[in-house]
Amino acid sequence: MSTCYQTSLRTFLEHESGIKTKHQAKELHARIIRTIAPVSAILNSKILSIYSNFNLLRDSLTLFNAIDSPQPTKAWKSIIKCYASSGFFLNSLTFFNGMRAEGRIPDRNVFPSVLKSCVQLRDLRLGESIHGCVITLGLDSDLYTGNALMNMYAKLQFLKDPQVFDKMPERKKQTSGFWNGLVGYNYPDELDLNLRSGGVGLDYDMTEQAIKLGALGMDTVSKVFEMMPIRDVVSWNTVIGGNVQSGRYMEALGMLREMGCADLKPDSFTLSTVLPIFAKYVDIKKGKEVHGFAIRHGFDGDVFIGSSLIDMYANCTRVDDSYKLFCLLPQRDAVSWNSMIATCVQNGRFDEGLELFRQMLRDNIGPAEYSFSIIMPACAHLTTLNLGKQLHAYVIRAGYDENIYVASSLVDMYAKCGNIKIARWIFHNMEIQDSVSWTAMIMGYAIHGLARDAILLFEKMQMEGVQSNSVVFVAVLTACSHAGLVDEAWKFFNSMNNHGIPPELEHYAGLADLLGRAGRLQEAYDFISSMHIKPTGSVWSALLSACRVHKNIEMAEKVAKEIFIIDPEYTGAYALLSNMYGVAGRWKEAQKLRITMKRKGMTKKPACSWIEVKNKVHAFVAGDKSHPLYDQINEALEEILEQIEREGYVPDTSEVLHDVDEEQKRFAVSTHSERLAIAFGIMSTTAGTTIRVTKNLRVCVDCHTAIKFISKTMGREIIVRDNIRFHCFKDGSCSCGDYW
Repeated sequence: MSTCYQTSLRTFLEHESGIKTKHQAKELHARIIRTIAPVSAILNSKILSIYSNFNLLRDSLTLFNAIDSPQPTKAWKSIIKCYASSGFFLNSLTFFNGMRAEGRIPDRNVFPSVLKSCVQLRDLRLGESIHGCVITLGLDSDLYTGNALMNMYAKLQFLKDPQVFDKMPERKKQTSGFWNGLVGYNYPDELDLNLRSGGVGLDYDMTEQAIKLGALGMDTVSKVFEMMPIRDVVSWNTVIGGNVQSGRYMEALGMLREMGCADLKPDSFTLSTVLPIFAKYVDIKKGKEVHGFAIRHGFDGDVFIGSSLIDMYANCTRVDDSYKLFCLLPQRDAVSWNSMIATCVQNGRFDEGLELFRQMLRDNIGPAEYSFSIIMPACAHLTTLNLGKQLHAYVIRAGYDENIYVASSLVDMYAKCGNIKIARWIFHNMEIQDSVSWTAMIMGYAIHGLARDAILLFEKMQMEGVQSNSVVFVAVLTACSHAGLVDEAWKFFNSMNNHGIPPELEHYAGLADLLGRAGRLQEAYDFISSMHIKPTGSVWSALLSACRVHKNIEMAEKVAKEIFIIDPEYTGAYALLSNMYGVAGRWKEAQKLRITMKRKGMTKKPACSWIEVKNKVHAFVAGDKSHPLYDQINEALEEILEQIEREGYVPDTSEVLHDVDEEQKRFAVSTHSERLAIAFGIMSTTAGTTIRVTKNLRVCVDCHTAIKFISKTMGREIIVRDNIRFHCFKDGSCSCGDYW
């Protein structure tokens, strides 16, 4: 071989970055074998290093075994790195032990791969042993080794107590103005670390014990960081990110300020790490400062920064700003699409979320598993069962149906869309059930009025050792409320502290609502008055609704007075009390309240019902004639009313709130929105098809009676979801047992 060729070959090998492809690496190896014989161990080690850079594990192993023992240190380093990069972490550690047994001393290029393997194997004890080896070899001051150590401790910080880790979800530069703006910025000392899945009614809790353990782990990370003589952006990002992960937000912001003082500019990872802090505290001003910083330094096109900014604006209820940012992204990946969809769903803009999901599919961005957990709540809130079924089919085809989060979302969706049977089937066929899936099923039973099923499932959940959470107690109290189970509700409410869950506003509201429904109005009033949490207008409003049901005007006036003190602009209280005056024939008082509402610019929410027929949603408002088929619907409704009156139905006009004659009152109740929707459903579907209607307000007593007659006369199962619960009408009776 010519001297010139040897020189060129040596130069090529010394500059491994010049080899760009696996093919080039193998071609170079073949040329060496043809031209140099025998190939030295040092030369083979260099080829092995190139192979490991491309994760060519099989070729690396073959070459490693072909090198005469003892293999050079470089060969050991390459094979350890290749194993770790290829996901064979135990093998990587085994070869590390073999390297030490051969008397080879590991250097700074070995420990990042070894520590990565400890992280992936969740072996904190071994990681600590490796740390001891690092110190012994005097490499604890090395930048890359220090970064790897910090990363390990930050990610394994909860493993000091494996039981706590098991309870955690598996699942889930220049700008002086920017830095100065953070200095002296104070956030609340007490951190509410409940991570809610917006819109679904399900939650994932990070326990207080886990937070404390995370803080202990971060102390170790900080010690490693403080002992590093040289720190780069990765070093700062690791310690900042670890503090955020363990809930130490103030410490994270303090480190961010120190990073600026050290003349290091944050990168896209830094910004995407701190943005959730401003989102959590709904600090739009600081969030915008970060956004401005990202624009000035060219980070605004980064998809991770873009997704973090979208989430930040969403948490600050700035959906339009999130959408503008989304539209400006030069490239949109699955993360940014899902962030924008989640923004819409979590802020109640369900139709927009669904449309974005469809657009994502049209843009050939395949939905990931978590995409379905995001979009299912939109189907649940809009009760679009057909779309939910289509998404379920997609989930099955993609093989995501075994994912615990997707399955839990499906349980929640089917339950809230009125198909409790399928929800139950999915739940019982889940291979693993966590607290979220249990809660979804219990709440499903609750809103369908299946109180005993909800309570039995809750008790089974406890027997199986599944940790209770705040939301599951809301579910079981809701179940008791819809069945009038006062004693059982008190038992569950009083047991919350035994589970380490202090009652919150929702639990007080649930029990107060139960007492009111059961007619124990004075007891409910005393209970709300003695709450440890200041009651809101909505809590008192539940009692006001109960006063209306039980026709107790004196108590209603007393409750309304409390509401007007807390929230003088609470429209619902004025409307409810006015309605009660109207029912009692006290038209002057009713008119006085109506005038007050008009003067304050208050408007009563119109009753609206909607039904899905042939993949299209049709909405109806009481007395509304805007539907293109109104004449046919009205004709069908009149015919249905004639039939049920022959069966014994007598209209109850006692709650019609106008001082008009009886005929006008009869017409007013006969054109309520849910009746129009049901009539349309009957005329638009084949005999025997289940009718599913959703209403934004509570079903009135007369409509409830009429629908029972309709279900029997027309031979249809009619499921009505009002703003409180589901009513399943069949053969002349309702699943609520006339208690709602």
